[in-house]
Amino acid sequence: MNKEQCFQLGYVAKVHGLRGEIVVVLDVDYPEDYEDLEHLFLEQKGRLVPFFLEHFVLQPGNKALAKFEELDRVEQVEHLVGSEVYLPLSELPELTDDQYYYHELIGFEVEDETKGLLGPVEIIYDLETQDLLGVKHQNKEVLIPIQDGIIQKVDKAAKKVYCRLPEGLLDIYLED
Repeated sequence: MNKEQCFQLGYVAKVHGLRGEIVVVLDVDYPEDYEDLEHLFLEQKGRLVPFFLEHFVLQPGNKALAKFEELDRVEQVEHLVGSEVYLPLSELPELTDDQYYYHELIGFEVEDETKGLLGPVEIIYDLETQDLLGVKHQNKEVLIPIQDGIIQKVDKAAKKVYCRLPEGLLDIYLED
């Protein structure tokens, strides 16, 4: 399994107790969609390694208490702290036509209602304060906030993101 076939579910925050349990912080909107997991992939030295779950119990605050099979002591799991946790893209819940996952937007063309076609989405920045589309426009990267007032519509069939850029946003990136 490689990262391109997966999405990041979260990360291992800390060890819990002495019997090999860990706390996983979940970076998802609906943690309850993942409460019946049987395995996770953890990034170890640049590779995704499968770990089979004995239990995965949701906790308050987008956290889960996890216990891996055959890892029964704190010494066996403490090196996992800080590891990113992944699942295959096939584990993502189905969405309705008007919903989308950020990773699906890579390659979509971005069109502003006044400036016209801007260019393709090359990267999504998932930041703590806000999420941004990294769009290639006139050989420069333009960052567009993913917000309701700015992103007007996403047409998955046409592979287009329609937006209404705030006045002056594009000019900031095109100045020398």
